[in-house]
Amino acid sequence: METRKVQVTGGSTYTVSIPKTWATDNGVSGGSTVEFYPEGDSLFMTPSTDDERTEGTLDITNLDGTELIRAVMTMYVSGFDVIVLESGRITTAQRRTIREATQGLVGLEVLEETKGQVVIRDLLDSSELSIHNAVTRMRLIALSMLEDALLALRDLDRDLAYDVIQRDDDVDRLWMVVSRIFRATLRTPKAAEELGLPREVCFDYHSSARQLERIGDHATKIAHLSLDIEREVPDDVLDAFDELRVQAVSVIDGGMDALFTDESEEATRLANRVREQVRSVDASARGIDELLRELDPARAQLLGLIVDSISRSADYGGNIAETALQKAAPTP
Repeated sequence: METRKVQVTGGSTYTVSIPKTWATDNGVSGGSTVEFYPEGDSLFMTPSTDDERTEGTLDITNLDGTELIRAVMTMYVSGFDVIVLESGRITTAQRRTIREATQGLVGLEVLEETKGQVVIRDLLDSSELSIHNAVTRMRLIALSMLEDALLALRDLDRDLAYDVIQRDDDVDRLWMVVSRIFRATLRTPKAAEELGLPREVCFDYHSSARQLERIGDHATKIAHLSLDIEREVPDDVLDAFDELRVQAVSVIDGGMDALFTDESEEATRLANRVREQVRSVDASARGIDELLRELDPARAQLLGLIVDSISRSADYGGNIAETALQKAAPTP
């Protein structure tokens, strides 16, 4: 840490020098323009640049399949607007995998392909992105997946189960968008200013989006489990599952409502109510476990996994409520 004394020049202008090492490392010299971003009692300064699009290059010579997909996703989430993938010779399989990766990410498109290079660019205008809208969309999709997964179980509807599984890709895409936006706010305060949200709030949204992504995963797990069930599940068990789902959804909705509420007292009230509801969900889940004891062990174990997934979804809603409580807490 370095300190500087504030000087007053001209009777009304405050000036302060900047560290030479920092200026040199960031290309700041006499005549350079810098940008200031006030945030509470802090003031952030960054160099002003004409080209706001960042480019990253990655050697994919030894990457293929899942590793290559994860590499592209990592470059995307890290905030690169132009991603250059290089190798001595990019194989047909690698090109196919790259296209699969870009199709799974919002805004990406392959712009150029040569023997040893593939250039991907993010064509989505950052001003069109809204972390609030992305999290809201994740909420709607995840909850609809949870409902339809249990409906697929009740009706033994394989087509609906497969539809739920496919929808998990939509949740994952939105999760990547939220992660990309959040990381952008960590790199530069300008991103947070464009969003119109403090970085602390972006962190809260990012944390909650992670919980919604996990809820989507558990809905997908329920859908997969329903595909393994060939005989109809007893009505009393199905009814108990649905009641548990209603309780879990109430927890998740309550947590999200608390997160999106700007009024601190109301957010605290909603979040505390959700924490009480989580305990009720746990009690209901234990009651269903007792009900399953009447079934044969193999079937009871399979259905017990579904109870666990619904219960865990409620726990994730409780985590969102905890985040809402932190967001509503007074600022030190």
